[in-house]
Amino acid sequence: MPELPEVESLARLLDERLAGRAVGRVHAVAVHALKTYDPPLTALEGRSFGEVRRHGKFLDLRVGELHLVLHLGRAGWVRWSDKLPAVPPRPGKGPLALRVRLGEPDDGSGFEVTEAGSQKHLAVYVVRDPQEVAGVARLGPDPLAEGFTLEVFGGLLDGERRQIKGVLRDQSVLAGIGNAYSDEILHTARLSPFKPAGALGADEVARLYEAIGATLGEAVERARGTAFKDLKSEKKSGLRVHGRKGEACPVCGDTIREVSFSDSSLQYCPTCQTGGKILADRRLSRLLK
Repeated sequence: MPELPEVESLARLLDERLAGRAVGRVHAVAVHALKTYDPPLTALEGRSFGEVRRHGKFLDLRVGELHLVLHLGRAGWVRWSDKLPAVPPRPGKGPLALRVRLGEPDDGSGFEVTEAGSQKHLAVYVVRDPQEVAGVARLGPDPLAEGFTLEVFGGLLDGERRQIKGVLRDQSVLAGIGNAYSDEILHTARLSPFKPAGALGADEVARLYEAIGATLGEAVERARGTAFKDLKSEKKSGLRVHGRKGEACPVCGDTIREVSFSDSSLQYCPTCQTGGKILADRRLSRLLK
């Protein structure tokens, strides 16, 4: 799933290429992805792109007085093309969900929004204000914003009974962190993903706060200048524990372990994070009952 660093990189790349360009034609291929109907998608045509921003995991493309807001879900992506096909796309079973062809000068360039796999979570909105999108309106503070201080972070955790892994992924608490980077952050902070957030000591909260800024900031910097097509592979190459079950921890050399759930999994290092304790695999535990 694209998370804060990848969406931030996409926003920067799109901003560089779209600023001042006009929308020529917009083609909605996957109608189920379109979540708003007023204004219609065609209202974007003829208007010029302004700033492209990020709200958590949401992309916000300002088009005249309107906003094209995208949430890429689990398997969505944005692909730039210097020469889009001249023939309009037809709805089908392929990954293409949305095509935006630029107008004057009409050189055939533009971008496509795709979604792989059978689970469809991609969402496309055309709104007058990004706050009209419920997912944007409920977002917590951005962990890379200047106002996100240690005191603010500590206040978010105060009295929180949930496990810290789930809290980090809750978009109403912090905007933009998902499964992969929460694993990376907790590894850097040397914390168990199952520890109750409200039970963290002051030193643990400080370590976690520093790990959030360092992990996300470094990921954004690594991706700077990376092409659209290479952002996904760049993300994977930079992960130390997430998706690396069975490999050696790059810090201590212990074997990276995994806990599986019904539709996701987490990875961690026992030596670095749990004092050597192996966490119970929830899916395996149910099978053994």
